[in-house]
Amino acid sequence: MTPFTTTVEGLATDVRLPDGRGPFPAVLVRTPYDRLRHRAELRGWARRGFAAVAQDVRGRHGSPGEWRPYENETADGAATARWIRRQPFSDGRLVAAGGSYAAHCALVLALDAPGDARPDAVIAAVPALGAADTAREPSGVERLAARAGWWAAHGDRRDSDAAALDKALAADPGLLTHLPPADLPRRLGRALPSWPGLWHHRERGRLIARAADARVPLLAVGGHHDHFTEDTVALWRHWGGPSARLLLGPWGHGLVTEPGPDADPAHRIDLGDLYVRWARLALTGDLAPGIRGAIGLGGSPLWLGAGTEGEPYAPRLRLLRGASFTADPEHPVSSEHLTVPADGTPDRCLLVTPPLPRPLDVVGPVHVALRAAADTPSADWAARLTALTPGGTARRLAVGVTRRADPPGRVTGFTVPLGRLARRLPAGTRLRLEIAGHHFPAHARNPHTGEDPIGAPRLLASRRDVDPAGTRLRLSVLRSRPTPTDPAQEILR
Repeated sequence: MTPFTTTVEGLATDVRLPDGRGPFPAVLVRTPYDRLRHRAELRGWARRGFAAVAQDVRGRHGSPGEWRPYENETADGAATARWIRRQPFSDGRLVAAGGSYAAHCALVLALDAPGDARPDAVIAAVPALGAADTAREPSGVERLAARAGWWAAHGDRRDSDAAALDKALAADPGLLTHLPPADLPRRLGRALPSWPGLWHHRERGRLIARAADARVPLLAVGGHHDHFTEDTVALWRHWGGPSARLLLGPWGHGLVTEPGPDADPAHRIDLGDLYVRWARLALTGDLAPGIRGAIGLGGSPLWLGAGTEGEPYAPRLRLLRGASFTADPEHPVSSEHLTVPADGTPDRCLLVTPPLPRPLDVVGPVHVALRAAADTPSADWAARLTALTPGGTARRLAVGVTRRADPPGRVTGFTVPLGRLARRLPAGTRLRLEIAGHHFPAHARNPHTGEDPIGAPRLLASRRDVDPAGTRLRLSVLRSRPTPTDPAQEILR
């Protein structure tokens, strides 16, 4: 296999060619996370007959220029795709691939680049679709901790320091509590000129809306424990290309099967081998049309067809405490642990179900319907669902946060979406539902003044009232034994 390094439009680019005479199909990975970290991946593609190309995006690592996240990737990607197709090693066919931000680079190449620069297939893993998509929940609530971590590690710098936020928190444990959050760069001690502008992006869903115009096959890969699960599923559902495949397992953003209550050895997938096999079929037009895929059922060894979804189920809820509570942003409910106070002034509404009489397979969307009131003009409502095992261990299941601007004191009915679950719950499990005003530091604190939480210089407490009789937990439950599937067969047919 022949490796070489070159520049394309000034951007640092590594190429690894297969043994033998070409030309070959090519795969392109454009990344802000250092192309050198993809050397093993390039070797794997080349061993299987692909010309493999990895490139540092503009302003990062080996590539000169100014690093402006989400701004230059269509034009730079298009120039690189054209360059690849002009090379003697290329047979003209191109797969754009990547994970996280690199998935964004692959997708804009397929959706926004001119026709002669578009790839013939796209692999998008845990796609960080755009600035607005990554910074906010669909409801508009700000994802503070995740964005602070990413910007501290990668923002406005040529290299990366993955531990930057952890080191800053070790020096100042209250780092994220300082007001306003827009002032974070000064607290970190370095310039982050793009940090304030991140929060001005509100156009969520641009790539999802464009997905209907796609004309190439898609393989979308995500994890149940990833921030971007909903975006991954939406991309797959809306894709307009000839075929779309979804692989969704009990993984986090790194797509690693970690030991835990919902992981099983059957959920370990050789993604590299699967990507290559799928790419071959995509480039030869041998994938069946339509959308297909596989979802790993956490807490079991099963894989289910991606179209599997349960029927509505609303378990009975019993109020434990806190029908009236105070959401105090000076003392917010923590997103970092699952402990709940047993006494004192309630800081959340706490409800619980009876023990499950039999195992329950929850597959599909989860919602909480509320009738509630806040005495402030702006209020966030955070709903957190936790499984309590018969042994008393708490396991996080799902979280949703929505922002409301109802008239102060008016009882209003509304719904808080908690995303999707694919989880087997053992018999004897109780479900605990917490309704709170904050979920910090995962999400920025609503100051309750009506001001932008990122720029707000002051915080007010908010009195909340929840109608327990008007609170419904809505799950999607399989009523019969699920039909297992083979994930590779679903992806490769």
